[in-house]
Amino acid sequence: MTFAHLTFAHLRRRLTQARAWAADYAYVGYWQVHGFLFRRDPSAYLAPSNAPDAPDVPRRPVVLVPGVYETWQFLRPLAEALSARGYPVHTVAPLGYNRGRVDRMALLVQQYLVEKDLSGAVVVAHSKGGLIGKQLMLLPEGGRRVEHMIAVNTPFSGSVYANFFILPSVRAFAPRNKFLRRLQESRDVNARITSVYSSFDPHIPGGSNLPGARNIQLETMGHFRPIGDPRLLAVLEQELEREP
Repeated sequence: MTFAHLTFAHLRRRLTQARAWAADYAYVGYWQVHGFLFRRDPSAYLAPSNAPDAPDVPRRPVVLVPGVYETWQFLRPLAEALSARGYPVHTVAPLGYNRGRVDRMALLVQQYLVEKDLSGAVVVAHSKGGLIGKQLMLLPEGGRRVEHMIAVNTPFSGSVYANFFILPSVRAFAPRNKFLRRLQESRDVNARITSVYSSFDPHIPGGSNLPGARNIQLETMGHFRPIGDPRLLAVLEQELEREP
């Protein structure tokens, strides 16, 4: 292969990634506005028995944990699809836009699990939500009540881009962050985690592969777009139906 061919292939890959990046921001922009203007009561997802696709056999509760600057409304495509398939879907309102520290957010989710007396729960998380979910699984009650977590595009090893941000809520994802390093070194719960990630994630150049976990790469490009991709839903169904 000539140098010219290599250069052309590199340019084509960069253009593909640039288009994916633009589509990613278009997606997140749409859903942030849609979720703000057309809010839905999350209690609608707690009774899946009314859904046409719901089975007669009760299914494990699913707890949604969004990423930074996301409310649960951003994960509504997943909430609607999972509820229609018979899963009671829970959201944690106190998380708000999820700007707080990972450890504090994990405590809020643990408190919700205790208040609702949930057990055998599966956490479905996006981005920062996966860090919260892992920290939750390391807590006494959280570890006992959460059976599994499916994390989508989570920066388990951080993101180098976080170094360029002033906001503490984003700088917390820097690879050298002390809390993130401690969380990374805690591998006891990794076997109960499925890490799903895009083939190209513009926000996490280092990827979301988690040692000891079940790692699944999607063909989808982008950090946010997988939330609305049917291929992610297929993975969620597959993982949720796996034996504990």
